[in-house]
Amino acid sequence: MAITAAQVKELREKTGAGVMDAKKALVETDGNIEKATELLREKGMAKAAKKVDRIAAEGLTGVYVDGNFAALVEVNSETDFVAKNEQFVALVNESAELIAKNKPADNDAALAIQMASGKTLSEAYVEATSTIGEKISFRRFALIEKTDAQHFGAYQHNGGRIGVITVVDGADDALAKQVSMHIAAMKPVVLSHTELEEQFVKDELAQLNHVIELDNESRAMVDKPALPFLTYGSKAQLTDEIVAAAEVAIKAELAAEGKPEKIWDKIIPGKMERFMLDNTKVDQAYTLLAQLYVMDDSKTVEQYLASVNATVVAFARFEVGEGIEKAANNFEAEVQATMAAALEK
Repeated sequence: MAITAAQVKELREKTGAGVMDAKKALVETDGNIEKATELLREKGMAKAAKKVDRIAAEGLTGVYVDGNFAALVEVNSETDFVAKNEQFVALVNESAELIAKNKPADNDAALAIQMASGKTLSEAYVEATSTIGEKISFRRFALIEKTDAQHFGAYQHNGGRIGVITVVDGADDALAKQVSMHIAAMKPVVLSHTELEEQFVKDELAQLNHVIELDNESRAMVDKPALPFLTYGSKAQLTDEIVAAAEVAIKAELAAEGKPEKIWDKIIPGKMERFMLDNTKVDQAYTLLAQLYVMDDSKTVEQYLASVNATVVAFARFEVGEGIEKAANNFEAEVQATMAAALEK
């Protein structure tokens, strides 16, 4: 039977399929819209299955705040170009909204959430993979709760490639967003040094000293003085005895320099501050509170928050593709394989 443009339009609006795919499905099912819809769904699942092993390391983050709950999600595509697709962006945003409102426990529960269309999120991702033509995958989410007295800071950077949610106690939404902007830029992994494992600190300290060693080799070649190696890397290593010994050493240094004792109280706090900064380099790299605040680099984040009677309760930061091993020349290899196969025919 003849397939009309109106039938193709109806099927496209119902399924999101391309013009030719919709027309072929209608031809195969003698114009039956319901059967054509099911056929497209089956073909879409088959196409998605073929793409399951492909690497999707591009994409977007999505953020949604619903009262005292906020969701941060990461959804991946194979190319940055597809990450700008309207259907893809809408799926990311709807995923964040549904997770904030439904509060799933894990990815399986998240993908089982039913959308307004009646489809589950899982089915929506299969459909998107089929329609868009790339592997589209839901990677992860963070769900954060606050109290009525606390504030969310929601922020996305670089077109949504980085997403951050922060919960701040005290201050206001504006400060919470500023802290989220800091987190986006400075990439802290945890809130404070108490969350860093002892062996991790030792390994990172060894790596920092290795860099200093290489730098000193270069400095020696041009007769520059060697830089001192770091003894400590985290506040967790600075016991009360170590801090007290550092203060004693500073006093001895001041005495040797002939500084009168009556001004020591004005000098010692600054030198102790320098001691703490020099011996918490691992904290500064990985913990939010120890980092110099980007909005006021004369203070650490912890010091700045204390100055405005605020504290950070929790945060989540996603950067698209972090931790995913990208396959170099993935699409180039596909093109070459296609061309080779064509030449063999």
